[in-house]
Amino acid sequence: MSDKPRKMALGLNLVGAGAHGGGWRMPEAYPAGGSDIRFWKDMARKAEAAKFHFMFWADGIAVRSDAKNEEELSYDSRIDVFEPLTLLAALSAVTERMGFIATASTTYNEPYNMARKLASLDYVTEGRVGWNVVTSWSEQEALNFGRDTHMEHGSRYRRAEEYMDVVFGLWDSWEDDAFIRNKQTGQYFDPAKLHILHHKGEHFKVRGPLNVARPIQGYPVIAQAGSSGPGQDLAARTAEVIYTMQKSRDDAVAFYSSVKERFAKFGRSPASALVMPGMMPILGRTMQEARDRHEMLLDLIPPQLGLAALANSFGDLTKYSLDAPLPPMLADSNAVKSGHVKLAKFLEGKTMTIRELLRARSAASGHHVIVGTPERVADEMEDWFSNFGCDGFNILPPFYPQPVEEVFHGLIPELQRRGLFHTEYAGRTLRENLGLARPAHRSMRGLQAAAGD
Repeated sequence: MSDKPRKMALGLNLVGAGAHGGGWRMPEAYPAGGSDIRFWKDMARKAEAAKFHFMFWADGIAVRSDAKNEEELSYDSRIDVFEPLTLLAALSAVTERMGFIATASTTYNEPYNMARKLASLDYVTEGRVGWNVVTSWSEQEALNFGRDTHMEHGSRYRRAEEYMDVVFGLWDSWEDDAFIRNKQTGQYFDPAKLHILHHKGEHFKVRGPLNVARPIQGYPVIAQAGSSGPGQDLAARTAEVIYTMQKSRDDAVAFYSSVKERFAKFGRSPASALVMPGMMPILGRTMQEARDRHEMLLDLIPPQLGLAALANSFGDLTKYSLDAPLPPMLADSNAVKSGHVKLAKFLEGKTMTIRELLRARSAASGHHVIVGTPERVADEMEDWFSNFGCDGFNILPPFYPQPVEEVFHGLIPELQRRGLFHTEYAGRTLRENLGLARPAHRSMRGLQAAAGD
């Protein structure tokens, strides 16, 4: 075990025009940031200067909203967003050390295409790419891919497990030194170091090999964002960065323990993955300034947006007055299972109106919100981190650009002053900077295991 003091890993999650439902309406906000490549390039350069480990994109392949009509949908600011794999390729050209983790679905992408894109991006970024593996949760995605309804939750995860096996197998099509490119003999690769997959399973039949060399990092860093039981199992089986939504330190500690206890049954060490919950800081120079900003942000959330966000758990709430008591929750949801369960837990023993729940839950899509000065926010981050509720955080600024700049110039220096966050990158690849081992080619794993006995 290393004697070095434990340091936080930090990701920067820039969502659309801001992660807060009312953020883009703030007087100082730049509402078109989500589709302005100059803005993204500027943020990437500044995030790298602040030493963020990576930029992170939660994404879906649809306009994901349960708005019942176009009028209600028109209040959603997360409509016009870049496809993240395309965006990260552009941003890697203006940075050198910071990584990029993009979301892509196992439900509505073919594994060969995904393996090829990510292997190529690992070369384009010089070893700085990661993949946030999701199974898709919205009915709107199903409707864009020839289905009338979304695939059942358990089926999505069974497909995802096989999908990951195929992708890992394709990345191992070639050993690291397979391409000899011998001009004298004319032989381009060593045939002994080619491994054709020949996968035949329940969901996929893929011959291989991949027509890209083995990625620089062995495999791109694998992130996973499920918090349900199957989601935690998939994370323990494959993930190296685990993205989660927790609302309190105690919940974070419980999740951290639960997911890491699952690693042993998959032959993995708990230290082989980092748990990084999402967190939205609402910063101010004083506590009062931060509270005032928070209240203003809450007041700017359109009710139409909040009601649509709650539809998966309550059904259509528009038929009720905003000041009416909450109706009973739906028994179950085929969307984000863990979110439905957490909302039910949040409401236990509470009597709330619809308006009160909108203000409490719609601001940051269920992520934890910390309101205060950089010192106060750092206190809470340190509390979660030191009590093993996380290995770092994925930070979601509420809008752009001021809150992002305040993170760069206020929160990050405070964390560095406390010795909680690095002041320089450890290496050049995302794996090196996160302290994650490069996976050996599968042909070498048995030999390495035998050597270690």
